Order: sequence, then C-alpha cells, then structure tokens
Amino acid sequence: MSTHNEKRIIATADAPQAIGTYSQAVRVGDTVYCSGQIGLDPDTMLMVDGIDAQIHRVFKNLAAVAHAAGGSLGHAVRLTVFLTDLGHFAKVNEIMAEYVPQPYPARAAVGVASLPRGALVEVDAVLVV
Repeated sequence: MSTHNEKRIIATADAPQAIGTYSQAVRVGDTVYCSGQIGLDPDTMLMVDGIDAQIHRVFKNLAAVAHAAGGSLGHAVRLTVFLTDLGHFAKVNEIMAEYVPQPYPARAAVGVASLPRGALVEVDAVLVV
C-alpha cells in the first residue's frame, strides 16, 4: 500500500475524546472522514444545555477536528445532520452558516429517535484537504 493511501488517525484535545470504538477522524490521502460530533464540551465531556448551544458546540467540535487534520470546515464536501426533532432544522441552517462558508457542502438531514448521551443533534463530515 502506498503512503498516500494509508490511514492516518486524527486526534485533538480540542474536541471530545472518542467515547467508543472509533477515532475522531481518519485521513486517507486528501480525504478526511470525521466521526459524528455531538454537543459534548471537550474540557468537561458533559453535554451543553439546549439545542442552540448543542448546535454551536457540534460545529466547534467538527472545526477542531478539521483543523487537526490540516483543514477547516471550508474543506467539507459532505455533511450529515442527525436531529431528534426535525423542527430544529432551520436553526441548524442558521448556525451552520456561521461555521461553514459558501459554497456549502452536499448534505443530508435525518430525523432519528435518539442519539448518544441524550444529544439533540449530531453532525458528521467528509473533507477534502
């Protein structure tokens, strides 16, 4: 296997540490696959309160992982948003625009019954850096 295609694990203390059998992100070549982030404060590993705070924290966490991988959320080509209440989708759009510059990545939004740690929102990303 060439060096260009080897998996490189991305880890940063500026985002919540993995709480299961996964990495914060994996980089293969120029592509970075970011695990889903929920609204955990990386310093306390506690969930922040409320949907607004959770959405902000999710994008701050994703931005920290992107930075650790040598990129930014401007390098995102695909996002998946998971919400326990799709009524919060407009709020996600509003807050996402503060963190992700245009042109926006491709995206899917999925309504789910529940998320880890009682989170209200989770977002994962694929970046090309």
